[in-house]
Parts: sequence; C-alpha cells; structure tokens
Amino acid sequence: MNRLEARIVRRETHSPRTVAAAVVAVVLVAAVAWLATEGVLHLLGLRPLLLAPRAQLAAVAAAPSAGAPLLVAVAIVAGVAGVILLALALLPGRRARRVVLGDRAAVVADDEMLASALARRASRAAAVSPDSVTVSLGRRTGVVRIVPVSGMRVDRDEVRTAVSDEFALARTTGPMRFSILVSPTGKVGS
Repeated sequence: MNRLEARIVRRETHSPRTVAAAVVAVVLVAAVAWLATEGVLHLLGLRPLLLAPRAQLAAVAAAPSAGAPLLVAVAIVAGVAGVILLALALLPGRRARRVVLGDRAAVVADDEMLASALARRASRAAAVSPDSVTVSLGRRTGVVRIVPVSGMRVDRDEVRTAVSDEFALARTTGPMRFSILVSPTGKVGS
C-alpha cells in the first residue's frame, strides 16, 4: 500500500475531530467576543451586557473566599471538560470499518456489511433462518447470537469454524476471535 492509499485508509477508518474542534473554537470565540464587548461598553460608559470588567475582576479575585462547595463544583466541571478534550485529542477515534486486503486498490469494508455476511454463513451452518442470527463485531472480537428452532441442537464449533472461514475470506487485517451464543430457548418453526 503506497502513502496515498495509507492516508485514504486512515481517513476512512478513523473519525475526524472536526466537530470537537469546532465546538471548542465557537465557545472560545464567544467568550472572547463577550469579554471584548464588555470592555468596549465600559470604555463608552454604557451599561454592561452581563458583568462589567471591574465586577469580573472582583469576582475572580473573590473566588478563593467563595466557599468550598462552589470551588469543588467548578473544579470538577473544569476537570471533566479537560479530560474529555484530552481524550478526544489523544485517543484514536475508530469508525466501524476495516481494511480489506486488495490486490490493486485500498478497500475499506463497513462492519455492518461484514456482520451481515457472517450472519448469513452462521445461519447456514446452524440450519436456522437468517432472521435467527445476529452478529456484532468489535475491534478484535465478534459475537454471534443464534436463536435455534425448538428441539434442534446447534453445533457451536461448526458455526465458529464457518464464521471464522467466512471472515478469513474477507481478507481483513488483524485476527478476530468469535464467541457463539446459543439462546437456551428456541423458537417454533424455521
């Protein structure tokens, strides 16, 4: 995979941070615009919109004597906002997509599409209708849930092998471990 394909794959498999960055930018611009407006109104001798600059400075200076509950609440809110912004900045936001190894092109497959193919293969291996199987995919694990027909037994190992083989045919990157969950209560009919 060349550098351009690698960039495209990264863009398609990781979520952008534009929404978080835009929200932070709008909040900062609004705060600076409000402070600037209050300053201009004070210089012109007009009434403040919310709080005059002197009152703002007095409130900041009096913050240590505001009382422990208020200071703790402000610290908790600021800490939570900081942790959220730090997590958004550092953690890799992953989309529910996987890289499929292609011969001539960069291919990205949606997890829902892969889960649908796996559910179809699991339903054939378990001899149940496709509506009786659901598959959910995580980064390295997959869960296959089967509701069998009443009185019919499902061979978990056979279903696991069939699902693993189908996943291997997709030629995605990275290993996958599957859990097969069979409902203890079946349903009537096929």
